[in-house]
Amino acid sequence: MFKEVEAYPGDPILTLNEQFGADPRANKINLSIGVYLDAAGKMPAMRAVLQAETALAAVLGTRPYLPMEGNAAYRSAVRALIFGAEHRAVSESRVATAQTLGGSGALKVGADFIAHYFPKAKVWVSDPTWDNHYSIFGGAGLTVGKYRYYDAATGHVDFPGMLAALEQLPAGDVVLLHACCHNPTGADLNQAQWRELAGLIRRRGLLPFFDIAYQGFGEGPDADAFAIRHFAEEGIALFVASSFSKNFSLYGERCGSLSVVCDDSTQATNVLGQLKATIRRNYSSPPIHGARIIARVLDDAGLRAEWLAELEGMRLRVKAMRTGLYDALSARCPGLDFSYLNKQTGMFSYTDLTAAEADVLRQEFGLYVLSSGRICLAALTEGSIAPAADAIAQVLKRR
Repeated sequence: MFKEVEAYPGDPILTLNEQFGADPRANKINLSIGVYLDAAGKMPAMRAVLQAETALAAVLGTRPYLPMEGNAAYRSAVRALIFGAEHRAVSESRVATAQTLGGSGALKVGADFIAHYFPKAKVWVSDPTWDNHYSIFGGAGLTVGKYRYYDAATGHVDFPGMLAALEQLPAGDVVLLHACCHNPTGADLNQAQWRELAGLIRRRGLLPFFDIAYQGFGEGPDADAFAIRHFAEEGIALFVASSFSKNFSLYGERCGSLSVVCDDSTQATNVLGQLKATIRRNYSSPPIHGARIIARVLDDAGLRAEWLAELEGMRLRVKAMRTGLYDALSARCPGLDFSYLNKQTGMFSYTDLTAAEADVLRQEFGLYVLSSGRICLAALTEGSIAPAADAIAQVLKRR
């Protein structure tokens, strides 16, 4: 019956992570998968999260099914986190928000919704983008194209090229935008560029779909949400897929949300109803535990302040790792320019390492990076900067 089923080649990120786990070398370094590690190289359990979980454990109860749209307190709290509690779209009840299975689940629910209501729309993603964007939107039956985004010569955004590409798109098409900490490049638009882009999106009648998986790791939670808030203020209908794996260090709890900004509250009610129907066709309803923790942290002033302080410490540590790797590589390869490390933001940087060089780094040095050249700065430590820089420098000197 299954003789026609072909072998799965594996996910380019998760498969590499599995290979890292099986590598017996004691000096191996994993800069492939997007996770935050503390100074000791361990995934942290945030203090605010542990306090909230402990408090919840003291009042254990039953585990009923959540509504299709999820935990009401969670939905309200994350909507305020993304848009700001005083945002006009929130106060006017124009934002439909559903709890989802992580950011990937939010993208999937949004993709299914778009495929049903806008079947002729084509989805455009940045070149490059997170590989799973192609799989999720393509798997929903949508055609996926790419627009110019990254300039390898500068290590940053090719904004004129981006505008020129989007200017050619037909009205009604969907544009996938990384709100902050672009994955995989770490190259982000500034606020002036976001404002200019909002004007183009509105004028061309395009539908923006924001992916915000790293809120707080760029310039801080509010600054990282600038683009979403500005587009909503401009009256642009939009989607937002958010994830709380990184900024709450709750990876395995799969906590995310999908928000849709509508023209009025009636539309928002109807959209939420159809999001519920979409969720019902997928996984019926989301899990309880992680959402309860996040809602408690965000709704408690003391816990929220502690969480924000911890998140800021994580952001600054990643920034320090950027500076440390820049200094180490510059010292080892004085003729090369590594300024892109300090231009880019968030957990990732896009190097000019080739796929062949990535293989050499893995095989000879036990340094795991993606074949695209993306490295996760958030997985570096003070102790691993030097050996990582040594390995990269040796490979670069072979060119």
